[in-house]
Amino acid sequence: MTDFTPLARPLFAPRVKAARSWVGHCEEVQRRQLDWLLSRAVSTAVGERYNLRRVKSYDDFRRNVPVVVYEDIRDDVMRMVMGEKDVLWPGRCRRFAQSSGTSDGKSKYVPVTDDSLSRNHYAGGRDVVAHYLNLNPRSRIFSGKSFILGGSYANEVSNLPAGVKVGDLSANLIDKINPLANMFRIPSKDVALMSDWHEKLPALVAASINQDVTNISGVPSWFMTVIREVIAAAGATTIHDVWPNLEVFFHGGISFEPYRAQYARLTDPTKMHYLETYNASEGFFAVQSDYGSPGMLLLLDVGVFYEFVPLGGLGDASEAAIPAWKVQPGETYALVISSCNGLWRYMLGDTVKVESVDPLKITIAGRTKHFINAFGEEVMVHNTDAAIAEACRQTGASVLNYTAAPVYDDGGHRGHHQWLIEWESAPADKEDFAEKLDLALQSENSDYQAKRSGNIFLDRLTIDDAPEGLFDRWLESTGKLGGQRKVPRLCNDRHIIEQMFKLMK
Repeated sequence: MTDFTPLARPLFAPRVKAARSWVGHCEEVQRRQLDWLLSRAVSTAVGERYNLRRVKSYDDFRRNVPVVVYEDIRDDVMRMVMGEKDVLWPGRCRRFAQSSGTSDGKSKYVPVTDDSLSRNHYAGGRDVVAHYLNLNPRSRIFSGKSFILGGSYANEVSNLPAGVKVGDLSANLIDKINPLANMFRIPSKDVALMSDWHEKLPALVAASINQDVTNISGVPSWFMTVIREVIAAAGATTIHDVWPNLEVFFHGGISFEPYRAQYARLTDPTKMHYLETYNASEGFFAVQSDYGSPGMLLLLDVGVFYEFVPLGGLGDASEAAIPAWKVQPGETYALVISSCNGLWRYMLGDTVKVESVDPLKITIAGRTKHFINAFGEEVMVHNTDAAIAEACRQTGASVLNYTAAPVYDDGGHRGHHQWLIEWESAPADKEDFAEKLDLALQSENSDYQAKRSGNIFLDRLTIDDAPEGLFDRWLESTGKLGGQRKVPRLCNDRHIIEQMFKLMK
């Protein structure tokens, strides 16, 4: 295939220039986004509710509009799903991204408006490629195909109006993609949108094994499954034996650290690059823009206004939220967005750590609901991801999946954390692994270290082995098996881990 990369570079270069222009101008850029969002929403139901026509400043905005979670807007969104127009965003929305994570266990349906597609989701994908090309002057990414691992339109809504589509965000993006992009993308829509993962996996292998794949995009855990199947089908040793021109993995959804060593074994490390993205159902928010410093660059001009809630202020998030230009480096916040998909002061449920403020770079710290704080230890997912990666590094083990939960003091034994781990390669001595994991977690989290001091308040963590495929079976039991679905790493109670133990029996 002809290498179109030299022709594409000038088309992407302006986005790198735009990102550089944000330095020193975060407030200016973000205020423009807010002004535009407000101007579009004045005649909607939410505009009338909060009198957005009279909102002239950020201070007005935060006084008039409360911070909300999905349960607060479920009725509004379902009105949109059923075909009502001008509810949270002008016009009629015909696409919705189904996602999990609500407190009542129900699925949530995130509006995917035409504005959010053009100004945010596809714009974010453009920015990923722009920054990658800027970092890699020798790239030939457009000399072959992009392998994008997507979801499906399987959903839990009955009696959908004609023309309304509900499914994974990736299904909506693939279905609506510019036909020109299909020249550079695999698999076909028919395969990409298959809902049954057991049928989809061999179809993905068949669709990709004879293609010249230069880049892949998806969730690390699921793409690793696909890569292994392709290698096995080809009788190869690494994926570069099958796709010799593969050069980059655009990854997101979960931390890459627990999988980094496994990808190094499945690829030729001298050929591979990795670029992290923050692309959620609610929007495309950040992209890794360099290799030399931590964090992803927050995208300031893609139809999103960002606010940040200090973790100590979650009880009164509407009052505690601060704009992007007031965050402090090194602090962790819950992220709140107002966006062109009609989400207004919406708490995503993600926590982010600010790595730098100018440019504004963040790392994903975890979920506001995915943590363990049963004993005052405040352990977040980024702590456990880093700890398990370090324990694997020290022991030569590798992990496919894990989840952890508290075990409470029963009067005879102190409380501790119980980990359930599915191994790719188990350590020779699992007690030694548990010890190293515990020490690494103490190194990552001073509160956990304090509670573990002298075994006075908290005992050392324990590890149970998960049989092969347990995490996939659990996802399947919840109706969430597929390329965009993820197992909660941490839970502050035992309901998830007990479900898995029940499956083991």
